[in-house]
Amino acid sequence: MPMWGPLRRTWRLKTSTANRRLPSRGCLSTMRTMDSSPARFLVTGGAGFIGSHLVDRLLADGRQVLVLDNFNDYYDPALKRRNVAEHLKASGYRLVEADIRDQARVAGEVANFKPDIIVHLAARAGVRPSLSQPHLYQTVNVQGTLNLLEAARHHGVRRFVFGSSSSVYGCNQVTPFAEHHRLDNPASPYAATKIAGEALTGAYAHLYDFQAISLRFFTVFGPRQRPDLAIRTFCERIAAGQAITLFGDGSSRRDYTFVHDIVDGIWAASHRELSRDHEICNLGNGTPLTLADMVAHIEQAVGRRAIIERLPDQPGDVPVTFADITHARKTLGYTPKTSFAEGLQAFLDWARS
Repeated sequence: MPMWGPLRRTWRLKTSTANRRLPSRGCLSTMRTMDSSPARFLVTGGAGFIGSHLVDRLLADGRQVLVLDNFNDYYDPALKRRNVAEHLKASGYRLVEADIRDQARVAGEVANFKPDIIVHLAARAGVRPSLSQPHLYQTVNVQGTLNLLEAARHHGVRRFVFGSSSSVYGCNQVTPFAEHHRLDNPASPYAATKIAGEALTGAYAHLYDFQAISLRFFTVFGPRQRPDLAIRTFCERIAAGQAITLFGDGSSRRDYTFVHDIVDGIWAASHRELSRDHEICNLGNGTPLTLADMVAHIEQAVGRRAIIERLPDQPGDVPVTFADITHARKTLGYTPKTSFAEGLQAFLDWARS
């Protein structure tokens, strides 16, 4: 963890955001749910940022959870070990260290566990690294997804939830991004693999008579955030009085979405009866923030001015992400509750604890 210097003091996670339990509540409790609520969840990538928060929710609700995660070195695996430390104490939890590219292993685990639902969050993440490692991204994100879909159709899985990304919209000029927009302008290999994953998920749901939903996540942030993501990097470096690098003129915008709101959406996607075999929903906040304003929020929160080094825009980056969440509200009862300022404070509470 970073040395926060004179800013260090005792911080506690606020009940309303980073440390709140996530029971079925509010709009989610009134939704039309599946006839029999799924009890057995297989979560790929369940040791990661979003996945570990989802597992918190599932275990708190008494579900049986099998996590597949290969603890790769995209970032320090010790951080993922920390994410699962409490989960390992739960009687309803089992962790399997396996690679989703291993077709036989994936099929065997699905056959043995017999999940009601697969929540597929494991992926090679990041736009910029996909430019230098496109083959790796293809094998993990496309072949790995295909392996899970094959296992799902052979072993009677009732529901498949695919973790997609706002990156699929590429350099779309029409905002906010809506699910019916064309996806023919991806800006990176990463984006292309997510489009392929959605297409495979839809094809399998149609062919093999199970329900599936692809969730397009928009710039997720919060406690346990990956160390390579901008908010965590900027918070640590600004607090330490170190320079941060900004690409472009600061006008690019991102639809930052707090991780607990994302988990609410995944929970709803796991339980809501769908009207067709494959749904697609944006999970965002609906209020994009410029890069310059994001830095200003961090400066205010940590009490220091940023030292900024500017570089040109990077290949693969897009000028804006902006979610139209109308369809998610209608289909899932999805209503994000956490503002950027509240989510940032929750992240800082966690980082400084």
